[in-house]
Amino acid sequence: MPSQRLTRIAPPLFVVIWSTGFIVARLVAPHAEPLTFLLVRYTLAGLVLAVVALIARAQWPRSARSWRDGLAAGALLHGFYLGAVFWSVKHGLPAGISALVAGLQPLVTAVLAAPLLGERVSPRRWLGIGLGFLGACLVVLPKLGAGVPALPLGVAVLGMLSMTLGTLWQKRTGGGVDLRVNAVIQYIGAALVTLPMVLLTEQRRMELTLPLCAGLLWAVFGLSIGAVGLLLYLIRQGAVVAVATLLYLVPPVAALMAFGLFGETLSLLQVAGMALAAVGVYAVVRPT
Repeated sequence: MPSQRLTRIAPPLFVVIWSTGFIVARLVAPHAEPLTFLLVRYTLAGLVLAVVALIARAQWPRSARSWRDGLAAGALLHGFYLGAVFWSVKHGLPAGISALVAGLQPLVTAVLAAPLLGERVSPRRWLGIGLGFLGACLVVLPKLGAGVPALPLGVAVLGMLSMTLGTLWQKRTGGGVDLRVNAVIQYIGAALVTLPMVLLTEQRRMELTLPLCAGLLWAVFGLSIGAVGLLLYLIRQGAVVAVATLLYLVPPVAALMAFGLFGETLSLLQVAGMALAAVGVYAVVRPT
């Protein structure tokens, strides 16, 4: 029964917590360089989860292959994906364009799921994926800027592909490892690919202000442990296409949070987009 309850509440809980990532990014941006912030986040989250796993006496992988799979998943899911998003936004890519690029992930996942995992996508799910993408577009449409720099856009696309491949890799290889241990190994992989980028491109600036400390605490415990733990659980329990489609709900929820916390406006077009995204996601995730 507890497992069934977790299966029911995990998708909406994941969407809500994952959506707070946009709020955290806005909160800490004036106080820290993005990749430096991510590196500290990965390190702290990995240390906390390692302590939890040791206290729980969780089983650690004994084969080099299991470690390799976890490190690769971490590099793809966290290191390259978040690094690409933060870098592209920092170098002039509008947040709305970044959200649209991220919205392509369920489409790419659906295309790759059949040949890589043997996961069939029904016509109803294809319809839901299309409706969800259209709804997400309507939500971010008012925030789109005129200029789209080519290099940051290309980096954002590579980040989206990295997240997609990481999700598929995790589904294929991460089923037999304790989720806490798996997350620790992933954050080691994320840190290994982020550290060189920090050393090459940033001055490692972090100001220990109250907004930064609050954002870092939530990024570690809420996002890196809570949301990512739910993501790994959902990938293990269900179809990767359905899990990826949940990301269509992130822009609407983030827009609602920005409306409540920062007073950002919401147009009727955005509200219609939220409803359309919800309908699309429901068409994908509801039982046959």
